[in-house]
Amino acid sequence: MISTYEPASKKIRHYSANACLLPICSLYGAAVTTVEGVGSTKTRIHPVQERLAKCHGSQCGFCTPGMVMSIYTLLRNHPEPTAEQMIAALAGKYCHFLLCSGDPHGLVLGLPFFFLMELMMRENSWPLLVFFPLKVSTRLFSTDEFQPLDPTQELIFPPELMRMAESQQKRALFFHGEQMTWISPVNLDELLDLKAAYPKAPLVVGNTSVGPEMKFRGVVHPIVIAPARILDLNVVKFTDDGLTLGAVCSLSLVTDVLTNAISELPEEKTKVFCAVLKQLRTLGSEQIRNVASLGGNIISRKSTSDLNPILAASGCMLNLASRGKRYPVPIPLNGIFVDGVGNNAITPEEILVSVHIPHSRKGEYVSAFRQAPRRENALPITNAGMRVLFEEGTDIIKDLSIFYGGAVSTTVCAKQTCWTLIGRHWNEQMLDEACRLLLGEIALPGSDSGEKVDYKKTLMVSFFYRFFLEVFNSLPFQDPCCYHGIPMEYRSGLQDFKTKMPQSIQLYQAKPSQSPQDPVGRPIMHQSGIKHATGEAVYIDDLPSVDGELSLAVVTSSRAHAKIVSIDTSEALNRPGVFDIITAHDVPATNEFYYSDDPEIIFARNKVICVGQIVCAVVADSDVHAKQAAAKVKIEYEVLEPVILTIEEAIKHNSFFEPKRKLEQGNVDQAFETVDSIIEGELCIGGQEHFYMETQSVLAVPKGEDKEMDLYVSTQHPAIIQEMVAASLGVPANRIMCHVKRVGGAFGGKLLKAGLLASVAAVAANKTGRAVRLILSRGDDMLITGGRHPFIGKYKVGFMNDGRIRAVDAKYYINGGCTPDESVLVAEVSLLKMDNAYKIPNLRCCAYACKTNLPSNTAFRGFGFPQSALVTETWITGVADKTGLSPEKIREINMYKEIEQTHFKQKLDPQNLIRCWNECMEKSAYYSRKTTIEEFNKQNYWKKKGIAVVPMKYPFGLGTRYLTQYWRTVGVFKMFLKQNNVLFFLKQVASRELNIPMSYIHFCETSTTTIPNACASAGSAGTDVNGMAVKDACQTLLKRLQPIISKNPKGTWNDWIKEAFEQSVSLSATGYFRGYNEKMDWEKGEGQPFTYFLYGAACSEVEINCLTGDHKNLRTDIVMDIGCSINPAVDIGQIEGAFVQGIGLYTMEELKYSPEGVLYTKGPDQYKIPAVCDIPEQFNVSLLSSSPNPYAIYASKGLGEAGFFLGCSVFFALRDAVTSVRSERGLTKTFVLNSPLTAEQLRASCADAFTEMVIGRWGKGQSISG
Repeated sequence: MISTYEPASKKIRHYSANACLLPICSLYGAAVTTVEGVGSTKTRIHPVQERLAKCHGSQCGFCTPGMVMSIYTLLRNHPEPTAEQMIAALAGKYCHFLLCSGDPHGLVLGLPFFFLMELMMRENSWPLLVFFPLKVSTRLFSTDEFQPLDPTQELIFPPELMRMAESQQKRALFFHGEQMTWISPVNLDELLDLKAAYPKAPLVVGNTSVGPEMKFRGVVHPIVIAPARILDLNVVKFTDDGLTLGAVCSLSLVTDVLTNAISELPEEKTKVFCAVLKQLRTLGSEQIRNVASLGGNIISRKSTSDLNPILAASGCMLNLASRGKRYPVPIPLNGIFVDGVGNNAITPEEILVSVHIPHSRKGEYVSAFRQAPRRENALPITNAGMRVLFEEGTDIIKDLSIFYGGAVSTTVCAKQTCWTLIGRHWNEQMLDEACRLLLGEIALPGSDSGEKVDYKKTLMVSFFYRFFLEVFNSLPFQDPCCYHGIPMEYRSGLQDFKTKMPQSIQLYQAKPSQSPQDPVGRPIMHQSGIKHATGEAVYIDDLPSVDGELSLAVVTSSRAHAKIVSIDTSEALNRPGVFDIITAHDVPATNEFYYSDDPEIIFARNKVICVGQIVCAVVADSDVHAKQAAAKVKIEYEVLEPVILTIEEAIKHNSFFEPKRKLEQGNVDQAFETVDSIIEGELCIGGQEHFYMETQSVLAVPKGEDKEMDLYVSTQHPAIIQEMVAASLGVPANRIMCHVKRVGGAFGGKLLKAGLLASVAAVAANKTGRAVRLILSRGDDMLITGGRHPFIGKYKVGFMNDGRIRAVDAKYYINGGCTPDESVLVAEVSLLKMDNAYKIPNLRCCAYACKTNLPSNTAFRGFGFPQSALVTETWITGVADKTGLSPEKIREINMYKEIEQTHFKQKLDPQNLIRCWNECMEKSAYYSRKTTIEEFNKQNYWKKKGIAVVPMKYPFGLGTRYLTQYWRTVGVFKMFLKQNNVLFFLKQVASRELNIPMSYIHFCETSTTTIPNACASAGSAGTDVNGMAVKDACQTLLKRLQPIISKNPKGTWNDWIKEAFEQSVSLSATGYFRGYNEKMDWEKGEGQPFTYFLYGAACSEVEINCLTGDHKNLRTDIVMDIGCSINPAVDIGQIEGAFVQGIGLYTMEELKYSPEGVLYTKGPDQYKIPAVCDIPEQFNVSLLSSSPNPYAIYASKGLGEAGFFLGCSVFFALRDAVTSVRSERGLTKTFVLNSPLTAEQLRASCADAFTEMVIGRWGKGQSISG
């Protein structure tokens, strides 16, 4: 939180900001409060931190401090915030872990609930946790424990900064760095002199443009000028004809000023203000708007600016100045865009002083539009600003302005279209002509970044149609003889989707007879929750520097398949601070790991096989120096053929990893001859980035003797790190100690790839004899590491007219990337789990792992099941379309119904599957809501709702016993567990087994020195296998203590262990779990690869905007069978979060590559994961009651991955809405929707006259207005 003091008004302003955007020089005179300053475990926990932790709002905790600071700043400014202010503070916040393993409602609703109790009770938006039987209810947390918020106890603004601001005469500030000088002038004349002297020097206020250029593109500016302290540039002045705002006014200040003006001025004068304010509310996040300036947004002329089109269309004026020259007449803002990119209306020496936003006039209408990959905190795909002025008392166009952004490299004006339409009547004929003129005038070149031009063109005309409707609906003089008005069913196109306060109900089963001290089955807070919220939780990059420590930056391949001709490191070695360059020649032993026929590679040696492959690494005295030097390494390549990037290309070149897999049951060919109908199809599913918050991180510390080395790694698999590093260094594994305190998110992405990166750091540490730290940037992490496998499913399905599916022949192709990693195993799992919840009597399925020139894809939550099961549900809906039956009816007909065998001959009892399905149908009121939705769709042409319910059978297991064996060491002083922090609720297991309070138990780090040869924390198996090992260790310990306890049954735990020590009884024990008896014989196509099954069902309702393809998740009801929950708060958070992460895969997360294999979507700007706005407005989760699991610890089930697939209920609800659109428009042809089902795909599927203009997909020749 940044706090500043304004001497003139004597007011203190608090605002939150992203640290990465704030140059330290810009904070002169400001007070900075970090999460550590808000509260800590050493002093006092702040009520905000307490609530987030106790409301289960964190899991990995890496992003939690940012959430705390956003809410803390909100409460400093508004002690009693409204629901809208709460949503705004968190809008755009996203985290795969927060939304995938923590409870999103703990964040969105739990934090401020004490301060907003009456509001939230009134809005029924409380996150409830209700027990079975339903007579008893409780919440996820006890409000009695919470401290009240007392604003008088907050940190004060430092008095010395107040005195400095009031007494000091302002002077220009100069800060000199290694490569640049920062100058902060105090008046306009100083600024103009500086700009004349340094015309190329950028002006920096919010650093939202220059900062990313310097960080991501390596741009260096020797001189940077910061004009934020100049009063002339901070002006806010109301005039008779509008509002003048200084160029450095923050967008948040502009928002507040416009909001107040709208509330005070007549509506007729505020139409421009309203349109600008609409764009501001979704521009970036609140943290960005707090620092980004109005003038910077204009001067950058970026096509992605949401403000420039509406400011230009509205006739805003710019007040400029340069040295020795003041401009008495402002220039029109639209002048800098009207002629396109090459326009030089503003010279480098000129300064934008202020912007004048005019009042709207009588007969004038102004609107702004945007469509982005995500509604909040996302750059637009296309945006627009439009204004029309009519001749008084008529519908004749007197003046018209149309500007678009996102179309080309800057904001563009449809000048010719506007001139042509002046003098026309505002009617359908004008609309039709306008759309065709716009498409002809605005030329959209083909994009290299994967953006499809057709969608942008469709949005352009759809936006104008929306403007037409808005204006037509507002014309005050409509003659019933001439104007029939807008039909009611078309008025839905006038409304945008808004983010609302989510509501939720959460149900689970309690045990009333349970001992009060027994924590199992209770919603216990994460053991590190408080430390997450205070910022005291330590991650790899938080570890203190080691003496002589070096930073490492990797140099990666820029070619997908090429021979390395030469590597020139001379310039890099001459850079400041550079210590050495590390290549494959520096690896003492193993550089290639052969876990299969194709190796996993540390450093490329003679050739590269993907863009992003590590060729060498630079070690330097700082991270900045290492990265600067890495950019200077020159690699010469000789391109090799073929370059294989896609699954289709791999099939063409027969490029696969072995073995290929196949499963078959029944007589498929014969069954196809007897069925009534056959459908064939293909479904494409894109990949998915793990997007863990803590990127791949390693600290390698040589011990100095016996070739020992300590490795501190963010990983799910310490043992594989130890093994790979030892092999690369050529030392025994017992010389390598791998330590894992906590992991800032993983989802399967920190297994084998973490081992390769740890080896890079270890080789560098070995060569230099110094500690080496490697922290990948987000861009490098996404470039180097793979994610979920892109997937193509081809299917042929035979069925009867009554909906019974008799035969399926399916082929699955996954894009494995350039090395095997886990691809074959993912292909196997996709086969084993492809049936989902359905009994198919005759089935043949094959899976192929494609070898391509992309970074190798790897394990990811669900492990192939989310892809193959989506294909299954797709042909289920295809059968429904063909038979005329509803999808839910087809699902019920073909669902497993009695004890029988799967297609790999494992016994299955589907009782809980049927129960989950029936409860979900009942709790969601599916049929009554479906009727309501059908009625809504009849009454709305441009908005449609859809609903879908999907069952799930998720087999638990890893297929091999050795993968589920675990050791756990339990030692007593109070109680000490060597345990991976991710599985914190094992404290509950130890507490129950030893019958001691959880406060006696402490977690230490996981280390290969204490837990040798442990298997990975993956596959939802952590609780099952670790819990069994902890239970075994505790029982061993308790058995030793039993004679002592028997002699002194009324003694305390401390009494007993003291006596045991005096009697020389060992107070430490190692527990061991040998793993489940899982096996699969692929030759026979049968086995018992899974220990048990989880079941679930989800019903989701959505609403789509047919004009833009945007959609809103209205409601989701989930029923899950997870056995007997050990910690309902954690389990429900896992279900909710996994579901939202599934929404990401199926509806929005899109990886884009160039034709040369370069990843375009290398960061949060381009790659969008779900945010708060994507959580369903009503989100209900029920845990199936009375469903104990005899195979796992305390009758529980491992559920971390299972809920992910249920996110596809949103995919099929969207499909249902699209089906309604196409049915209404007479489009009966079969259509295919691939994943992710983005707004672009939805818009193209909602064919109408606008798509007809662009891509010729309209079928019935209806008019544009319907």
